[in-house]
Amino acid sequence: MLAVNAYPVAYIDQCQARMAAQLVAYDAVAAGASGVKRAALATFEQQLFLHLTVVLDGYFVHRTRGLEGKDGNALNEVRMLSSSILRDGGVLAADKSIRYRPEASVCRIKLGEPIRIDRQQFAALFHAYFAELRKRFAG
Repeated sequence: MLAVNAYPVAYIDQCQARMAAQLVAYDAVAAGASGVKRAALATFEQQLFLHLTVVLDGYFVHRTRGLEGKDGNALNEVRMLSSSILRDGGVLAADKSIRYRPEASVCRIKLGEPIRIDRQQFAALFHAYFAELRKRFAG
């Protein structure tokens, strides 16, 4: 597939709604968890939000890198996280084309650290990602 310079707003809206629905579903499950179920939920939470990060990137994987920029924005961060989850055993790896600074990132994960994303971090990442995506790719 060719690189994509713009995504239809309706497609962006659909993808954002799907992710929002995942958060609502997780919150409903979390609200009913207690005791042993709470501990199981914590393990599940880590896996769920790693996978949702990969899905988030997958919705827009063909976005043009030139339009995405390389300043460490939320689009860059999701790309780096997704790649590291899939290819680097869940440890954040550098991408030489991105000027990544952990202190300016949404999740604040340092290079070489295991990627751990909880519900609050994912929600912040999800919102920052779509804000940046709309700014650069809504067409």
